[in-house]
Amino acid sequence: MKSAVETLNPTRVRLTVEVPFEELKDSLDAAYKKINQQVTVKGFRKGKIPARVIDQRFGRGAVLEEAVNDALPKFYTEAVNEAELNVLGQPEVDITELKDNETLNFTAEVDVRPTIEIPDYSGIEVEVDAVEIADEDVDKAVEELRERFASTSPVERAAEDGDVVTIDLEAKVEGEVLEDGVASGVSYTIGSGELLEGIDEAVKGLEAGAEATFTSELKGGSAAGKESEVTVKVTQVAKRELPELDDDFAQLASEFDTLDELKADSRKRLETARQFDQATQAQERVLEKLLELVEVPVPEKLLEDEIRTRKHNLEHHQLGQMGLDLAKYLEIQGKTEEEFDAETREQAVKGIKTQFVLDELVNKEKLNVNQEELTEHLMRRAQSSGMSPDQFAQAVVEGGQVPMLVGEVARGKALAVVVEAATVKDTNGEVVDLDDEDEAAAESTEAAEAPAEAAAEATEDEPKA
Repeated sequence: MKSAVETLNPTRVRLTVEVPFEELKDSLDAAYKKINQQVTVKGFRKGKIPARVIDQRFGRGAVLEEAVNDALPKFYTEAVNEAELNVLGQPEVDITELKDNETLNFTAEVDVRPTIEIPDYSGIEVEVDAVEIADEDVDKAVEELRERFASTSPVERAAEDGDVVTIDLEAKVEGEVLEDGVASGVSYTIGSGELLEGIDEAVKGLEAGAEATFTSELKGGSAAGKESEVTVKVTQVAKRELPELDDDFAQLASEFDTLDELKADSRKRLETARQFDQATQAQERVLEKLLELVEVPVPEKLLEDEIRTRKHNLEHHQLGQMGLDLAKYLEIQGKTEEEFDAETREQAVKGIKTQFVLDELVNKEKLNVNQEELTEHLMRRAQSSGMSPDQFAQAVVEGGQVPMLVGEVARGKALAVVVEAATVKDTNGEVVDLDDEDEAAAESTEAAEAPAEAAAEATEDEPKA
């Protein structure tokens, strides 16, 4: 076999392959054997039909087609390996010449990873928000905790802001009661904004046993997005009572003996959360600076596949779970379809560039992933997916996604290397030490990048004639 490579552009090549006919022998034998198992010819036992009879009865062309389809993946792979190409996706194969007992010539056009030069990134400088915890922040955190320990007691009066009412609901669209539009015994805090728009105004002033009707746009269910006539009946009004802010509350709501100790712990927790946010912000901004330094051609087919995948996931998974379609989502977001398409394309481009650049950094810095790092990453991913670690690990193995997870960890380590080399200052001009926030790198990388998984999987697909 002989092969040659022609570079069509920085992300696409054409392979020209010439195969001597004798190298098709194994595939021809396999083709005859396969056809033997599929057909019957009177006078011959199944599987024992001579090749010449198959040629006469079914045509030599059918055998050649079967043999070529069997052989193409092997010769294509050999040509790719010989040229040391890093291919993306499935090739477009064209058989240019097939002469029985003489030769097989074909071309294969395929996307390849572009060659990327990583420049010196040690001069990157970014600014992040300073970690500052005001007394008001601590008071708010303690107040939120206090709200969680509020108690209620029924009252015989009209409902007011902040009261907890027990209500029955019935929603009608065009005069018809919806099957999923009836609910009883719903507990609702007036002013929380957790139910339908307009409900606060409807229930305020009502005593137990009273009802009101109002119009509201349904947020979910079978009639999501439609205007509905909603009847609400109050069955109980209860007053919320907050515990006193004292040492007794601290002992009730925490492991601390005094309110001062509880507030000190709240401050510490807020600082830890802000430090994590600061680290994530630093990684995102360092990544943006790095991408600005590197010229990264993006394969057009890979980009289109990524855009299609993102749209599919949004429409059929995320929006579907919320009872919305794309048109309603765009209306809520205040975006046109053109703006949405442009934004999706921009995000897809950034995701692909991020993966290419960080993968190149992994190679350049010779970064490896050990079992402990992979296990920790798997635990984080399992937690975010709502699955147990064992369930998630099983799904990963069965789906052949272990290399994908290894890649995520490696790219997180690559980003951490760049962040470590960068200068990070807060808005007060102080240099930020991110040594204790390394875990955030892996997680923020997952959010920033959009690995073209479909295209990666397609590299394993076999070309057909």
